[in-house]
Amino acid sequence: MDQKAKKTALRGISYGLYIVGTKDDKGVVNGFTGNWLTQTSFEPPLVALAVKAGTRSQEQIAKAGVFSVNILETGKKDMATAFFKSVEPDGNKLAGYEFYTEETGCPIFNDALSFFECKVVDKIEKGDHFIYVGEVINAGVHREGDPMTLKETGFYYGG
Repeated sequence: MDQKAKKTALRGISYGLYIVGTKDDKGVVNGFTGNWLTQTSFEPPLVALAVKAGTRSQEQIAKAGVFSVNILETGKKDMATAFFKSVEPDGNKLAGYEFYTEETGCPIFNDALSFFECKVVDKIEKGDHFIYVGEVINAGVHREGDPMTLKETGFYYGG
C-alpha cells in the first residue's frame, strides 16, 4: 500500500471536535477531546464514540457505563487543546472551564453549544481503540452557533 496515499485519503474524512465527559465510580469527573463520533440510529437515538484503549477516560467509560458529549463552537481551539492532556477537577471546573452535571453525572460545559448524555449499550474492542455505542438519554442546547471541525484547527487525525 502507498503509505502517503493512505494518509491523504484517511485525512479526507471530516471530523468535528468535542469534549467528551466521563466520571469514575466515585463520581470524580474527567474530560477529553474526541473527534471520532457519529450517530448510528434514529430510534433509539444511538451514537458511536471511539476512545483510545488504556486511557483514564476509556477506563471510566468502561466502569461507569456513561459519557457526555459537548459540541464545541467554531473558534474554540483553545478549549479543545486544553483537554488533550490529563485534567483534574477544581470545584466545578475542568481545565479552567465551568461545567455542571445532569442525568449521567458527567461534565456538561457551559461553553459548549449543546450537549448530549449517553448510557453505553454496546462496545467493540478493535485495534488501539474501543468503540462505545451510547444511547442518548438527555440533551440540551446552550445557544445557536456553528460546530467546530478538525479542519479549522490544522490538526489531523488518521493516516
